[in-house]
Amino acid sequence: MSASPSAFAAEWISALAPLGSQRALDVAMGRGRHALLLARHGFHTFGVDRNFDAVRSAMQVATREGLQIRGWCADLTVSRLPIRAFDVVVVTRYLQRDLFPSIRESLTMGGCVIYETFTLAQRELGTGPTSPDHLLQPGELLSAFDGWDVRFYEEVDGPEAVARLVATRPFKS
Repeated sequence: MSASPSAFAAEWISALAPLGSQRALDVAMGRGRHALLLARHGFHTFGVDRNFDAVRSAMQVATREGLQIRGWCADLTVSRLPIRAFDVVVVTRYLQRDLFPSIRESLTMGGCVIYETFTLAQRELGTGPTSPDHLLQPGELLSAFDGWDVRFYEEVDGPEAVARLVATRPFKS
């Protein structure tokens, strides 16, 4: 897996860089490629992953750079995200369908999700995940955030087959 942030996520993180104090979460943060980018852009950054060594590594890099990332280890198949705790949530290359409601609930009103992950078309490319459990159906990501204000959405088949979404939680309940 690439150590560089997703170009898509990086573009939106930059565009959403806070004017004031905003809290951001990197879901399934791994070694923190997006958490570090969020922190560099001035977000109060949190990251969650089930791999303790990866979380610790991201926090160590942040410390060396004079940044702060608050990381925690959790198995998101059994733990929920905090409710209305984040202004931005970033998810890349991770799909856990039953986590969609928790991601939605974790965002403040007007908060924004940046999501990018593989679609079923990735199987045709012969690399990456092959299990349908880890690949989005056509339109599935958009449906998961139905009723939200979609700022950007696309599904592409190359060079990787991914769906990309940026959506804002509406101010109504």
